[in-house]
This record gives sequence, C-alpha cells and structure tokens, in this order.
Amino acid sequence: MRTALIVYGGWQGHEPEECAAIYRRWLHEDGFSVRMATDTTAFADPAIHDLSLIIPIFTMSKIAKEEVENLTRAVQGGVGLAGHHGGMSDAFRDAVEYQFMVGGQWVAHPGNIVDYTVDIAKPDDPIMAGIKSFPYTSEQYYMHVDPANEVLATTTFSGEHAPWIEGVVMPVVWKRRHGAGRVFHSTLGHQAKEFEVSEMATILRRGINWAARDEQV
Repeated sequence: MRTALIVYGGWQGHEPEECAAIYRRWLHEDGFSVRMATDTTAFADPAIHDLSLIIPIFTMSKIAKEEVENLTRAVQGGVGLAGHHGGMSDAFRDAVEYQFMVGGQWVAHPGNIVDYTVDIAKPDDPIMAGIKSFPYTSEQYYMHVDPANEVLATTTFSGEHAPWIEGVVMPVVWKRRHGAGRVFHSTLGHQAKEFEVSEMATILRRGINWAARDEQV
C-alpha cells in the first residue's frame, strides 16, 4: 500500500485543515494509508524516507535546518512531493533548499481575487487529459519559477493591476524531478471551496497520484 504524510498548519487564511481533509479523503479513496501532522517537526522524522508521498500545506512559517535537510533528502531519494497554492509554494520563505525542490516561489498576486483564465500547455500529458482551458476566480499567482519545470498549464496577466506585467505568461501547474523524487505543484486553490472547481480538483488529484512513489516492496 502506498503511504502519504500530510503536514498542515501555518497561515490560517489558506484553510490548511480543510484542505488537508480533502487530500486525506482523496488519498484514502485512491488506496493510500495516510498520516496527518500539524507541526514541521514531522519533516525531521527519519521514517519519511519510506513514504510514497508528502503533501505540505504550511503557508509562510519557519522550518528548522534539520527538518528541511531531512525533507529534501527524502525527496531526492524518491519520495514524492505535491501540493497547491501558498501551502506549498509560499511556505518557508527563508529556506532556499525547499524552494529549489518545489521549483517556484510566490512573489505577488496583483489585484488579489480576480477573474482569469487557466490555459492548458500540455494537453497530451496524462495529468491534463481531457481538460480544456477554463475560467478561474482566485488569486492569480505571480511566481519566480525554475526553467527546468515541465509546465502543464499557464495563465496570462492582463496588466490591469500591474501594467508592467501585461502579457506575461506564468506557469500555473508544473511537474519536475528533484533527484529521484517526483514533484508536482498547482498554484490554484486559495481556499478550500476552490476544490469544488472540477478542473482544478481533477488536475490536483491526478498530480498527487503522479508524484507518489510506487508501493515499496
């Protein structure tokens, strides 16, 4: 059986507990054994090296040196890492090792909650299969991203709230490798109600399953 750890906490505006409950339900339905933790000390546990998947939901906050070192080693060794929005890509702002692993860091969301379009960049990828470009209402994340990411979906900034970025095409969903580990991220999902958007939920659920390491023998 594949095994997953969800570590949630940090800034409460992103509803980490509610999002963690959705992930837990999905993972149970998809045949995972799931453990939940509410403190970053869980990342320092040597046992995480035996997991299939880790999902961080911990906007901002701090992570201790031994915690981030153990977490990044686990992913380099083959444990999958996946998650969404600021719970993954605006976590631990002072931990560059963590950002290197994730493949991106949030820096702005001009206009706060806005209407925008999510465009599919790789329709032939299994994570995106059958999904067409769709409208979305949320924070439109402006990211600093790793050019090594395999970008699956993008959004284009109108420039309405920051004229100097008009026309900028920004990654919204990507996957990547970090050592032997698979990493998946979607910037969608400011609050738990956004999981009700079928395209967002389908992409995210497929992505976490893609990232997860196969059952250990």
